[in-house]
Order: sequence, then structure tokens, then C-alpha cells
Amino acid sequence: MSSLGPIASSGLQAAQLRLAASAHNIANADTPGFRRHAVAQQALPERGGVQARVGEAAAPGVALEAEAVEQIAAAYAFKANVLVLRTAQDMAGTLLDVRA
Repeated sequence: MSSLGPIASSGLQAAQLRLAASAHNIANADTPGFRRHAVAQQALPERGGVQARVGEAAAPGVALEAEAVEQIAAAYAFKANVLVLRTAQDMAGTLLDVRA
């Protein structure tokens, strides 16, 4: 069984990468020929967690409404992973209280 810490940590890093890529897309939306950055995520079943990589989209152009949705989704993913870390910490604290 994988530890919750590294799993949630990889989720936090993926959410941060999604936010950074979206911000980069918005900042460069008016740059001629700019191709938006997209984050591809892949589950890592052997270690647990997720792996995220940034790549370029095939077609040029940025849809600001899609980037706003991406930022909201990444923010919720970030919050969910923080909640997992807090819950794991609370569970470890409760276990230590019981054992002590």
C-alpha cells in the first residue's frame, strides 16, 4: 500500500503545473503563433500518485474561457490534495494518541 503523503504531494505538484501552464497561456494569448501549453497527467499505479508533463497543443490559439475553467479545476484539485494531507496527519496523530 502506498503512503498518502507522496500520493497527495504528486497531486499538488500536478495541480500547480496545471495552474502555471494556464497562467502562461493567458499571458501569451495575444502573441502571434503562440501554441497553448497543455498538461498531460498519467496515473502511477506502482508508486501511487500521478505524473504530469507539459506539452504544446497542435493548433495555435488560446480560449480564455477554457483557461478559466482549467484554473478553477486545478484549484479544486489542489484543495482536495491538501485535505488528503491534513486527513493523513490527523489519522497519524490519532494513531499515536491511541498507542501512547
